[in-house]
Amino acid sequence: MLALRLTRSARPAVQLRRLLVATASAGTGFLFLCVLGYAIGHPGASAGSLLLRLAWCAVPLAATVYFALAVARTDPATRPRPGLSAIGLGPARLMAVSAVTTALSTVLGSMLALLVFLHLRGDLTGMPFDGAASAFLAADASLPLPAALTLLAVVPVTASAAVAVALRPKDPHRPARPRAYGRFGAYGRTAARETFGAYGRFGARWSRPGRTTAPATATASVGTARESAQDAGQPPQDGTALTAGPTPRTEVPSAPAPPAPAPESTTHPAAPPADGTSEPPPNPTAALPWGITTLAAGLAVEAYATRGTTPTTLHLPGGMGSGPAAVLVGWVLTAIGLALAGPGLTHLCGRLLQAARPGALRLLAGRVLMAEATRIGRPLGIVCAVASAAYALPTLRPDGDLGPLTTLGGLLVAGCTVATLLTAAVEARQLRADTTAALLRLGAPAGMLRSAAALRAAALLAVFGPLTLVVAELAALPLAR
Repeated sequence: MLALRLTRSARPAVQLRRLLVATASAGTGFLFLCVLGYAIGHPGASAGSLLLRLAWCAVPLAATVYFALAVARTDPATRPRPGLSAIGLGPARLMAVSAVTTALSTVLGSMLALLVFLHLRGDLTGMPFDGAASAFLAADASLPLPAALTLLAVVPVTASAAVAVALRPKDPHRPARPRAYGRFGAYGRTAARETFGAYGRFGARWSRPGRTTAPATATASVGTARESAQDAGQPPQDGTALTAGPTPRTEVPSAPAPPAPAPESTTHPAAPPADGTSEPPPNPTAALPWGITTLAAGLAVEAYATRGTTPTTLHLPGGMGSGPAAVLVGWVLTAIGLALAGPGLTHLCGRLLQAARPGALRLLAGRVLMAEATRIGRPLGIVCAVASAAYALPTLRPDGDLGPLTTLGGLLVAGCTVATLLTAAVEARQLRADTTAALLRLGAPAGMLRSAAALRAAALLAVFGPLTLVVAELAALPLAR
């Protein structure tokens, strides 16, 4: 009931994104039903042919689920906010609401696909289009309703499960990395490396309630500290007694007067973030070598696909003709490589914008790209993979007749990937809304922010555009022979 209320009271932009998810779910569900219709109309077809058609529907399914996950991330109704846990809307409940909202959108799309499928079969109001669609819908045979509902449930179940796994609450008390020990067994490590003289002061002091510690400089020597204590003749004002030589250090309670606030110790573990997660920010360039390696492996597989005397031929469904089976493996590896290398390339774009004595405009654009590399880099890499595949796909059919189902699947995949990239851009804009408002309060002109956005788009286009063209040419080269 809460999910229905949040769905109904959302803003028009959020409702539009949910309707797009329902449309993508309808297209994927219709492709699954077309596979069922082909199986009913061709009872003598081999099991391998049917499995190949189902496997071909996995690409639109993955694109739809990825788009649904991106929409769930940008839903403002299910975003954790302070005070919601007091009324029972904690992170787990909001995750459940997001999963239910995604399930509602995808179920709506699946029901729409079933209605369109039954209408094209002529089960509702007669055969439309003069029976042109009866070839792949098996209009002369009865439709097994349990099988149809099972296929239609694939998209809602997969999308809601992916949203639940991605948005699951994480334990803020569990350390995200192995605990490191600093000087003399202190937890954590300091941000800056300390000099040799720092170890002569018997390590770092703990900050405790009611007691304060005297901050020591890394360059002060033991002899200087001893002379300062003798000249002063009394402990410092912060309540810490100076020690000289090998005498063990003692801590003196603070004076009755309210002491000054103790400086934060750098050896304590950092506090968990406000969103309840303790994971460190991901490194965008960590997967760049793997992405380049996978991309090179995919291009190598495509290049050597037709060098054999009798290459294995794969008959593609949907009127796409046939081609070497290794080419499809190469396309998959290429798409995975571009998806892995996307965040690292976006991060490098931000660094290039800040090279050679940047001004305020280039510095702002580069820092924003570096901060959003993980969020928008992977969707951008997937868009490049889809664009390169769309460039190379017509080589399978030089006449350009790919068939209605292949055209529908291609439009569905392309639309979902582009919509996912735009949704990720909207999410990044929402997350930096406070920073943008702070810049405007400080007097930054709005035109500079727009110029920075245009500069980021131009930098991404300058890097990913030629990369997409090169990958597309190399992917189409084996099929053009």
